Amino acid sequence: MKPDTIVALATGAGRAGVAVIRLSGPAAGATLSALTARDLPKPRMATREAFCDPRTGVSLDDGLALWFPGPHSFTGEDVVELHIHCGPAVIAAVVDAALSQAGVRPAEPGEYTRRAFENGKLDLAEAEGLADLVDAETEGQRRQALRQRRGALSAVYEGWRGRLIEAAALIEAEIDFPDEDLPGALAQRAGPILQSLADDMGHHLDDAHRGERIRDGFRIAIIGPPNAGKSSLLNALAQREAAIVSDIPGTTRDVVEVRLVFAGFPVWIADTAGLREAADAIEAEGVRRALERAEGADLRIGVVEARADVPGSVRSVLGPADLLVRSKLDLYGPPASRRPAPMNAGETPALHISATTGEGLRELEVLIAAKVTEALGREEAPVLTRARHRRLVEEARTALSRAIPALDVGPELAAEDVRVAADQIGRLTGRIDVEDLLGEIFSSFCIGK
Repeated sequence: MKPDTIVALATGAGRAGVAVIRLSGPAAGATLSALTARDLPKPRMATREAFCDPRTGVSLDDGLALWFPGPHSFTGEDVVELHIHCGPAVIAAVVDAALSQAGVRPAEPGEYTRRAFENGKLDLAEAEGLADLVDAETEGQRRQALRQRRGALSAVYEGWRGRLIEAAALIEAEIDFPDEDLPGALAQRAGPILQSLADDMGHHLDDAHRGERIRDGFRIAIIGPPNAGKSSLLNALAQREAAIVSDIPGTTRDVVEVRLVFAGFPVWIADTAGLREAADAIEAEGVRRALERAEGADLRIGVVEARADVPGSVRSVLGPADLLVRSKLDLYGPPASRRPAPMNAGETPALHISATTGEGLRELEVLIAAKVTEALGREEAPVLTRARHRRLVEEARTALSRAIPALDVGPELAAEDVRVAADQIGRLTGRIDVEDLLGEIFSSFCIGK
């Protein structure tokens, strides 16, 4: 049975000069001919057309049409793109005219990319890279998503799968042909292959979640005692009044978070409640949340007043790689007097800032950018970008940790665990039956993608 032909707006909603409507399926070419009252144009060449309603002959718009006969298209099916003016009435009229044709229906979320996957135009990891590329808001996200869309991560997974198949073949040969004249200890020859593969998977997992952090954002927590200038610092970095600033201690009770971009990567900076002995249950909850956010952050910025001692509550949270900021610099005399001792012996002296005058803020931003770049900016082998990938690789590695010692017991036990590992790796790219995964993955796409 031939699939339906689907139609949807492929560009975002809103005011713009041009909108793109995409059709995919066996009736795409006939629908284009009906809309133009002409034969199909040459493949992959933009042609100016006058679009009309095939039911009434009423003119709808002038624009461009592109014809991509399958399998040489994004979905692998016959595909048509209509480039029209972006007025809502124009879009609605052209889509309605397309839907009037036999076999044409509205596309569902992610259906174009799902058809591309089902027709072998891209695998699951590449499809997820495409979703990330569409959603990319920073340069770092764009680079990572483009590498995944072009198959860099799939190449890693397929390499693993090939080595698993090689090892499985050696083990299965010893099981299935015990009486044949085959080289001895075939299953034992699989051991070094499996051990090397387990080591590679472990290295891949030991990446400090860098890929997920590029997708989801680097986390920074601003901590310190009440009235130290934490909220003022957040507002200065955000260049807007994101948090309430007051002379009353304990104004910030919950976590206030803003999203910024440093060194081309998304960064979430959180202002937290002041660390002190809580005066009531609400403040106690705010302090608990502050400590929880600090513990889960990639970087902590401790804030204390320029001449104040660093309280033990701040010392206990900050690590050697974190930053200490001396705030309210504008209140404390000339520059020569603004040189307090390091936080602890042997540690780098604190950075002095004034959220009021802006002094020191540029230096702090440079330090933050350096920390983010150090954590996320390394150009290495492709990294895990989703929790789904990490879970499957962990399960595959666990199966290998059982298979390797099982080789000394009997090849049958090892063979089952190697099959489990291969199954998990296959789920990363879709080289097995993954119907249960498709709805979850493609539901995140927009309608026209």
